[in-house]
Amino acid sequence: MIKKVATMAVASTAISSLANRVSALENVMEEKLKGKINHSVCSWCYPIPLDDLCKAAKKIGITSIDLVDPKDFDILKKNDLYCAMVASNGPDWGITKGFNNPAHHEKLEAYFKQYIDATAKAGFKNLICFSGNRNGMDAQQGIENCTTGLKRILSYAEKKNVTLVMELLNSKVDHHDYQCDHTNWGVELCKSVGSENFKLLYDIYHMQIMEGDVIRTLKDNHQYIAHYHTGGVPGRNEIDETQELYYPAIMKAIYETGFTGYVAQEFIPKHTDKLASLKTAVHICDIS
Repeated sequence: MIKKVATMAVASTAISSLANRVSALENVMEEKLKGKINHSVCSWCYPIPLDDLCKAAKKIGITSIDLVDPKDFDILKKNDLYCAMVASNGPDWGITKGFNNPAHHEKLEAYFKQYIDATAKAGFKNLICFSGNRNGMDAQQGIENCTTGLKRILSYAEKKNVTLVMELLNSKVDHHDYQCDHTNWGVELCKSVGSENFKLLYDIYHMQIMEGDVIRTLKDNHQYIAHYHTGGVPGRNEIDETQELYYPAIMKAIYETGFTGYVAQEFIPKHTDKLASLKTAVHICDIS
């Protein structure tokens, strides 16, 4: 019990510190970034109210918050921020239960049509989705099943100008048995689906763990990528000199492909001043 109370006290202190940091940023002018990269940040990485994160993000020069549920779109609108990747994670599906299992297709169709409506109504474009775990399924069967399930809703997404974006995740460290865990599998699924309204979320952290060769891979497959996430390897912490990836070169490569979408910071800050870590990451990615 003593340990639990101490843990709660530490968490409360951390949240209070972040809130104070947000307050301190309120009188700071919004930064003008260089404009080659559109910057976003994933909301789940910061244990503060979404409204506070929005205010802090704007001061840093971030124009979007990732992975926001439609019920919170009003908070983004109030702060004049975009949602470059809309969240989706229902009670009957998610990372482990996705489009590769035909048993989920009926519920996924109903669920995603509602989220497509909400995304389109808000004026946003990208809606995240997942393959699900293999559970013994081979790669080709997974592609065929995902294609069947996705085609049930893609014509609807096309009419609403919404793109379904499947995230590439590592199955080595964080999401064991996840099927969409290599770029080539995701690309083959894109080819099988055959719609401009289905693309990939290339998570740099996850794909560095699974396959490396990040710059060559994203250059070779950029036409299938709608969005990027960052993260330090190893550990998924800050993207500074403490980890193995050199993000300025990666951002330069992304820019050179003609990419006009968003890059979202999705690292878990380990430093006390988490918003300072976010600001540093944005500047690392803000290439000339």
